[in-house]
Amino acid sequence: MERLHGKNLLGINGAGRIGKLTIWNHLLNKHFGGLVVNVGRGVGKNLDALIHNITNDSTYGSLTKFLYGNSGTKCEIKVLDSSQNLVEINGMPVMFLMNNRNPRDINWSENQVRLVVDCTGAFLDPTVPAENSKGSLRGHLEAGADKVIASAPFKIKDTTQKMPVDSTIMVQGINHLDFDARKHHIISAASCTTTGLSHMMMPLLERPETSNILTASMSTIHASTSTQSILDAVPSAGTSDLRKSRSVFNNIIITSTGAAKALEKIIPEVQKIGFMADSVRIPINTASLIILNVTFQSPLNDIGEPVITADYLNQIYKETAEGPGAGLLEFSVEQNVSADIIGRRAAVVIEGVETHTRTGFMAINPNLLQNFGIQLTEDIMIPVCHAKIFGWYDNEFGSYVYTLGKLTEYIDKKM
Repeated sequence: MERLHGKNLLGINGAGRIGKLTIWNHLLNKHFGGLVVNVGRGVGKNLDALIHNITNDSTYGSLTKFLYGNSGTKCEIKVLDSSQNLVEINGMPVMFLMNNRNPRDINWSENQVRLVVDCTGAFLDPTVPAENSKGSLRGHLEAGADKVIASAPFKIKDTTQKMPVDSTIMVQGINHLDFDARKHHIISAASCTTTGLSHMMMPLLERPETSNILTASMSTIHASTSTQSILDAVPSAGTSDLRKSRSVFNNIIITSTGAAKALEKIIPEVQKIGFMADSVRIPINTASLIILNVTFQSPLNDIGEPVITADYLNQIYKETAEGPGAGLLEFSVEQNVSADIIGRRAAVVIEGVETHTRTGFMAINPNLLQNFGIQLTEDIMIPVCHAKIFGWYDNEFGSYVYTLGKLTEYIDKKM
């Protein structure tokens, strides 16, 4: 306990895919003085089993390679107090808690933790009270934390309930400046797809030439996740999407995504756009691709040529990557494949060589305008541009955990 006393500590609830990589991210950045990780149960036969799990990963390799590459430097791990499950990893004290799974029973206050990142995916409804027997995000606050960040989108099960005033959804680089430490106590960091999509949409909405969007849609070609079955399984009672019970190893699986609805919460301007979204799961371990289709009411230049072209859109993204989006949006003409994106630290990587546009003219029949008191005798020809934009993102570490970490550090600074 003395090793943690007086340090700026971050609490992490859960040590699954996002939990483990969140530990790695903060071991690398060292913004916090120490970590308190609630695993909530025993792991293997002893503390060594937990250390082995935390420091090795089938996707990203060893923690040593993650931190130091092939430099030859090793990540040092010391057991400081086995009775307290207190270790030192890469010079940072890390304490593991094993006893409680319900957030309200975790000893955040006793361990001097004010900020918690909940990476379990089990507690996503901000309306559920702290005393709920199955646990809730509010339980972290009752256990002594001042703020809790959920590493997934909120899911309010009771549709009659509204978003609580102390809760909000934020994406680093999009709306994180709206964080109000006096007001916001429960924060959702949205999803990996929403994070990448928001960084693709925001530059378009900020430019007058591309802000007049008639409709948009996206498909994410998404790596497999732990919500899918390894082998074909019998769906649970009440399951509506039967495809997620089919083997993730052997199938391309069409499913849904809440990215479009979450995007409306983060970028309110999207609410006026008819936005559709879907997801196609494929059998790889990480690295996903957003295919964004946008239809603009296209301006023309002085000689009647369309202003919005592939080069024009690419220039917008290039300027964003070099300016306000630096470190979060990346513009690339490298002809990437998915393996090139694993570990790449950006909310989204625009694949510029694949940006395409086509501009045509849409005829509006005058009869359709009569109800608005507009009397015309000829069709109105409106220039319309359809664009297809591709954005890569590492749905585990490189995009999501990386931006989640930046948001966590920002909130900590503002507390």
